[in-house]
Amino acid sequence: MVLKRTKLKNWLTKEGRTQAWLARNSHVSRNAINEICAGKRDPSISTVKKIMSAIKKVQKNAKVEDFFDV
Repeated sequence: MVLKRTKLKNWLTKEGRTQAWLARNSHVSRNAINEICAGKRDPSISTVKKIMSAIKKVQKNAKVEDFFDV
């Protein structure tokens, strides 16, 4: 089974950032980040907020829909 690359995973790759970086900066577990990036899990609203907070530190104009299907 091949999982599609999520928008979040594509952004991390393009930015040269790791899932570990995102986990540290968003205070979301590494396992949760891995599952979200792999498309195995849909994040909760609070998790999306934490992830977006970390992303906005490096990309001020980031929008939720750029990273998640909402």
